[in-house]
Amino acid sequence: MHIQVILRVIGLLIMIFSLTLLPPIAVSLIYQDGAILAFLYALVINLIGGLVIWFPFRNHRGDLKIRDGFLVTVLFWSTLGLFGAVPFLLATEPDLTFTDSLFESLSGLTTTGATILTSIDDLPESILFYRQWLQWLGGMGIIVLAVAIMPMLGVGGMQLYRAETPGPVKDSKLTPRIAETAKALWYIYATLTLACTLGYWAAGMTFFDALCHSFSTVAIGGFSTHDASIGYFNSVTIEIICTVFMVISALNFALHFYAWRTRSVWHYFKDPEARFFFFMLLSTISLATLVLILTATFDWQTSLRYAVFESVSIATTSGFSTSDFSVWPHFLPFLLIVTSFAGGCASSTGGGMKVIRILLILKQGFREIQRLVHPNAVIPIKVGGKAIQERVVSAVWGFFSAYLLVYVMLMIGLMATGIDQVTAWSAVAATLNNLGPGLGEVAANFASINDPSKWMLCFAMLLGRLEVFTLLVLFTPMFWQK
Repeated sequence: MHIQVILRVIGLLIMIFSLTLLPPIAVSLIYQDGAILAFLYALVINLIGGLVIWFPFRNHRGDLKIRDGFLVTVLFWSTLGLFGAVPFLLATEPDLTFTDSLFESLSGLTTTGATILTSIDDLPESILFYRQWLQWLGGMGIIVLAVAIMPMLGVGGMQLYRAETPGPVKDSKLTPRIAETAKALWYIYATLTLACTLGYWAAGMTFFDALCHSFSTVAIGGFSTHDASIGYFNSVTIEIICTVFMVISALNFALHFYAWRTRSVWHYFKDPEARFFFFMLLSTISLATLVLILTATFDWQTSLRYAVFESVSIATTSGFSTSDFSVWPHFLPFLLIVTSFAGGCASSTGGGMKVIRILLILKQGFREIQRLVHPNAVIPIKVGGKAIQERVVSAVWGFFSAYLLVYVMLMIGLMATGIDQVTAWSAVAATLNNLGPGLGEVAANFASINDPSKWMLCFAMLLGRLEVFTLLVLFTPMFWQK
């Protein structure tokens, strides 16, 4: 393992990350909101911190292998989460503890969208911008991670895309092709953000709100500059724009990459994961609309409006809101949270276990039923007409098992700190699935829960964003053996 090279890379990343504090500084200058010193001090601290890590190893060069890739990936998210917390910690408004600062920073970078802040409307503009900015930067990091690096690491079935999608490398070391892929993805990501900003602006948002919400929409983050989220604007047009971009961002970015290369969109309708994703959304929307109408919760038009937005928002793990779904009747709050376990498509900014894994698990279950009838038959699992290797199917089941085991352990851990069952169940779902809102005490925000629970949920955010195995593998003795 090339520890010196890894530390050099991490130090360099932290120094680059410190420069991302320049836009919030500019916002603070424009609005004269009094928070500029917090960002200036944070920039200096982060720059010096990165320099201290980088300087001793500045001359070390070498190719990073797969094992190095795991460590770089985990250190990337954990250290940036730590350094990203500095402005929150130094700011006088809001006045946050270290735990709360780290929670807010990790929630932004992992695009979880769970917040410990209250009275968001009254915060300085630069703090509001910084929260959204963190989500946008995190969303791009996720795309590069998912499309360029994860398939190479072969984590939990994502190697399915290793040979199928354009862009990802196919050898055992990080090559310049990753940089080429990442560059193209940056263009796509920035173009979607620009289009979303212009759409929001034209629909009636101020330019500041339009820019900030486009950051969290395309990143599928869910942070907002208002306590009432998208519901603050009470605009059907804005909700439609938000819904469209949430769906686009929850689709596999390899499909966007292919569309950019070929100037064609037909492959979106041929992709089995995308088709299953649309089927899940339509099913959830239909059921939610029907229940809201039959229970006379809203009239039919309002029922359809809220059902569409909330179903898409929760299922894609965005976490925006126009209505408090936690008080909806019967099983709807539970149903919506459950949809977040599927989340977005693989290689998207969405969270959850990913739609392709759910599709493969369902196909595997159906195959086992067929084998009961025909025990000697050879029945391959096919996706898009192509047989999937048993190694991939096995990896998906391994991921599913690890995901559920981690989920149960974290939920028990939260309950051990005194949190009730509903809150614990939904809080772990909201963070492990990178969703944001939950039920019970965490329906509106996470401010009221205790610090030990916040630390466990920070770990859950990292686990969810790093596809579980990427983080857990670091805790195995085998990983550190030569």
